[in-house]
Amino acid sequence: MSDRITTADVSKVASLARLTLSDDELAQATTELGAMLDHFAEIDALDLDGVEPMSNPTHLVNVMRDDVVGDCLDRDEVLAAAPVAQEERFRVPPIIGLDD
Repeated sequence: MSDRITTADVSKVASLARLTLSDDELAQATTELGAMLDHFAEIDALDLDGVEPMSNPTHLVNVMRDDVVGDCLDRDEVLAAAPVAQEERFRVPPIIGLDD
């Protein structure tokens, strides 16, 4: 178990987050958070002088394709296949405001 975080610390944070943890869950969370903090300390200990920060690890500029108008389905043909069409639109049942 890490000496960076105590069970009391985790219990207080869980309480602030309105989480109810059993004793086993509290012990597991303390162990896992302690391991994370130990790992972060290892990262902090690295000599990173001269390493330039990066904002994107893949250096991609734009992965989106150009927006190009293509062939579309015929509106009348699509509406003809709909269960119910009204005023050149699909008619669907309401989902908000129903009295259940």
